[in-house]
Amino acid sequence: MDSLSYKTISANASTVEKQWYVIDATNEVLGRLCSQVAKILRGKNKPSYTPHVDCGDYVIVINADKVKLTGKKMTDKVYVRHTGYPGGQRYATPAEYLAKKPQFVIEEAVRGMLPKTRLGDALFKNLKVYAGAEHPHTAQNPTLIKLNEIK
Repeated sequence: MDSLSYKTISANASTVEKQWYVIDATNEVLGRLCSQVAKILRGKNKPSYTPHVDCGDYVIVINADKVKLTGKKMTDKVYVRHTGYPGGQRYATPAEYLAKKPQFVIEEAVRGMLPKTRLGDALFKNLKVYAGAEHPHTAQNPTLIKLNEIK
């Protein structure tokens, strides 16, 4: 009997193989899209998943400006930020951000689904979001993923 066949293999930075994926956000619901993106970034779709290691893949999200929100979230949801000055609290809705900076909505949703640690910061750097259909990562030969196939 092979003694290594039943041992748990823990991935580390040198044994992880990273791939590039493209996801089209056209007519996708924001939360459902971002939960799948966060799962791929974290590496939970791989059998060699290790919680304390960056074993996820690179994800490119295109057409971020065409993402959907259900219900009245487009106008009722509020993003709050603070300028750092007294009375400097600012509010914005997803509709305002989608008009001005569409990638922010997807980035913020994915950031909230990743760990709030140094590992989460490193995982977030593996996410590339673009408002249009073009992206500058064609040299990496990314694989197109349809969200209906990985559910």
